Amino acid sequence: MTPAPTTHRRRLPVGTALTYLSLLAATAVVLLPLVVVLLTSLKTSEEVSDGGALSLPGDWLNFRNYATAFTDGHMLAAFGNTAFILVFSVGGTVVIGSMTAYAVDRFDFRAKKLVMALFLVATLVPGVTTQVATFQVVNGFGLVDTRWAPILLYMGTDIVSVYVFLQFIRSIPRSLDEAARLDGANAFTIYRKIILPLLKPAIATVVIIKGITTYNDFYIPFLYMHSEDLGTISTSLFRFKGPFGAHWEAISAGAILVILPTLVVFLLLQRWIYNGFAQGATK
Repeated sequence: MTPAPTTHRRRLPVGTALTYLSLLAATAVVLLPLVVVLLTSLKTSEEVSDGGALSLPGDWLNFRNYATAFTDGHMLAAFGNTAFILVFSVGGTVVIGSMTAYAVDRFDFRAKKLVMALFLVATLVPGVTTQVATFQVVNGFGLVDTRWAPILLYMGTDIVSVYVFLQFIRSIPRSLDEAARLDGANAFTIYRKIILPLLKPAIATVVIIKGITTYNDFYIPFLYMHSEDLGTISTSLFRFKGPFGAHWEAISAGAILVILPTLVVFLLLQRWIYNGFAQGATK
């Protein structure tokens, strides 16, 4: 009589188990606040004050808070102001960042290393420490309480966009520039007709990253645009906070309305972000 075969259970290595546990913990940290906001947006004011953060709403189809946030928060005008600022600030970042990277990579000048060093040093200085001087400059141009104030501030190119453009430009052969110069093209023509069309993956990456950062910013619009009709989607949520407390159910509903566009855009275009950074790192 032959003995029954023994089955051996495969145990996960300790490193793999710790990896899964860390991923689950990171997922919980990211999703838990979103779950709390979603549940709060479906509650009444009494349920918010009497229940806990994770308590379930009495009516899962209570969308009155969303209607209140959209109408009383002037979300339609806020989306329009945000879109106007996004178009000009992101477009300016792409133009300035790509031109800066093109000049740094293709031209040799004495202060080249000094310019890059100063640019890196400037990124290490906290922006809050220079806000008094920045506000005085913007106010001197008469741009306070206009949509052009945040646009000009956002158009200041950051090191991330310059780095992304610089890595892609370094992968473009200089022989293309030399051939264009033999045909009589100047530096700007080479940039416009050769360099810029080859930077489409980098442009997509910068547009997504800069767009999401500008879309979510609260500090600059709140500081430079005081009028009620100039509110952005981030500052419009602040309307529901009064001297006697905050309407958290309306704020949560507005937050969900603000999150949905960025979530949809990120899910649709996330491969551009990963591919842009991967290609920029390997080229």
